[in-house]
Amino acid sequence: MDEELRVLIVDDDEVDRMTIRRSLRPSSLPLTIEEAKDAASAIAMVQDRPFHWILLDYRLPDLDGLSLVKQLRRLKITVPLIILTRQGDEQVAADAMKAGASDYLAKGRISSEGLSRLLRSSLRLHKAEQRTLLANEKLKETNDLLRKKNQELKSQQQKIEQQNRQLIDVYQLKSDFLTTMSHELRTPLNAILGFSQVLSNQNRGTLNDYQSEVVKRIFSNGKKLLDLVNDILDLSKIETQQFKLKTASVDVSQLALMTVAELKSLAESKDLDFRITIQLQNPIAQLDQRCLRRILFNLITNAIKFTDSGFVSLKIVDPHPEYIEIYVQDSGVGISEVQLPHIFEVFRQADQSIRRRHSGIGLGLAITYSMVQMMQGKISVDSVEGKGTTFQVTVPLTLSQLKKTGK
Repeated sequence: MDEELRVLIVDDDEVDRMTIRRSLRPSSLPLTIEEAKDAASAIAMVQDRPFHWILLDYRLPDLDGLSLVKQLRRLKITVPLIILTRQGDEQVAADAMKAGASDYLAKGRISSEGLSRLLRSSLRLHKAEQRTLLANEKLKETNDLLRKKNQELKSQQQKIEQQNRQLIDVYQLKSDFLTTMSHELRTPLNAILGFSQVLSNQNRGTLNDYQSEVVKRIFSNGKKLLDLVNDILDLSKIETQQFKLKTASVDVSQLALMTVAELKSLAESKDLDFRITIQLQNPIAQLDQRCLRRILFNLITNAIKFTDSGFVSLKIVDPHPEYIEIYVQDSGVGISEVQLPHIFEVFRQADQSIRRRHSGIGLGLAITYSMVQMMQGKISVDSVEGKGTTFQVTVPLTLSQLKKTGK
């Protein structure tokens, strides 16, 4: 040990102090020894400067050793306190150790070797206790910090839960509003479409060319508005989990051809090459016919809308006996890499500007994505801006088969 170690001897007997001092001198420890004749002096000295050991006589003129030990410990003096006792005072020493003394030594048995060994062992024990105390304090600080953090996290969690409840309420109000408004709008729209068809048939009177053209425009725009209202209503039902699948036997080939026939005029009006390939070993599937038709309708309509020249193709195959694959490809404007990850989001379009060329509010692909998910299928898109887009949809022939295969 290179560090200077300070020892305080507290004893009113000068001979005993001299004996202890002589016993300490042969020690290999680098010691500095100081003395006090009474408890008051000892207290003043330990408050003024630090010591590594305190050797104190049990019987002092102003205070007994037991009381001094207690007072030193109350002053946060943690260094080893060694009680010096007379012969036969072992019980007294034991009481002192209960009060906080580190060890005791009978004055009649003091030797240089024994005292040096006692000092070394008590110092090692003291340092170990200090390390343990420091570790416990750090552990307590860490626990207090963790407790505080847990309380903060709990408070934040409660706030988040409250905000989530509020968002759910607002979301529900929005869905209820959309559902109600959609229902309210469909009635007058159906009436407008009906009346325009009556006028277009000219059963109650002849229309001139201008009037006939206006009636056609009324019907066309009314139909677009009704489709928009139906999209909003379907989206609202899907979001509130009110849209229920109705599984039935569906001839996929026939349904696809019917959908293509309905949309063929749109492709012809833009002079597009409409290609159709249906290769199904078993065209009968147990699916929701509404969802499958809507998926085909939305993807083909989307392809035609964003293709000014070239082709639009529909391909349906069954590479596996448990699911079918649908490909809708076009040579249209394509989708940028920036927009590609967001195309299935609600109210999202590749062109978000007010002056965009193509109409719509961005519900078609969002509804398509939701319906594919409801049928436990998958949809993906591959696109190159300026060169075209390909959508791939994979759906099971039956829901139970998909659950077994994990497709």
